[in-house]
Amino acid sequence: MQNEISGEALHQTSHEAAVDEDVLLLWILVWSELIAFGILLTAFLIMSGLHADDFAVARIHLNPGLAAANTLVLITSGWQAAIAARRRATPSKARIPLCLAAAFGLLFVVIKCIEYAAEFRYSFDATFSYFFQLYFLITGFHLLHVAFGSFVLLLVAWRPARGNILLIATLWHAIDLVWLVMFPIIYLV
Repeated sequence: MQNEISGEALHQTSHEAAVDEDVLLLWILVWSELIAFGILLTAFLIMSGLHADDFAVARIHLNPGLAAANTLVLITSGWQAAIAARRRATPSKARIPLCLAAAFGLLFVVIKCIEYAAEFRYSFDATFSYFFQLYFLITGFHLLHVAFGSFVLLLVAWRPARGNILLIATLWHAIDLVWLVMFPIIYLV
């Protein structure tokens, strides 16, 4: 009996250590992503200061209406991820919100591609080269995160486990946060 209790305690301790390692890795990933986007956005702000007139003219060719719609899409997606991650949600009840979060993420991708189609022709103008190089780099990098995150949301919805739901919801919120910072810097400043 004592050996069973010791075995259970050892299993519980090793499980808690694994969970702590997962959480540590999650936060390392989140902070590294935030730092990477922070560096890119800082470069964008510096270049917009150095080439203020060119950046102002280049922004005229953006579509802030589509970007605002995408902001609402990502906020709605994040809301669905939060519903999936709430404490009282069982893994099976998290499936629908996870799928909805992924669907809104994929809608973001579609809207962004429509936006890119209209903007791509301006990227070849030498006057706007700095702006559009940074614009496509930053928003494209974010777009890849949204597409990949949507895929992971669907994977987690297919085989939900409480830890995985919390991990993807946290990452998804970091992706949302990046967009919420990126939107005014790129489209409105």
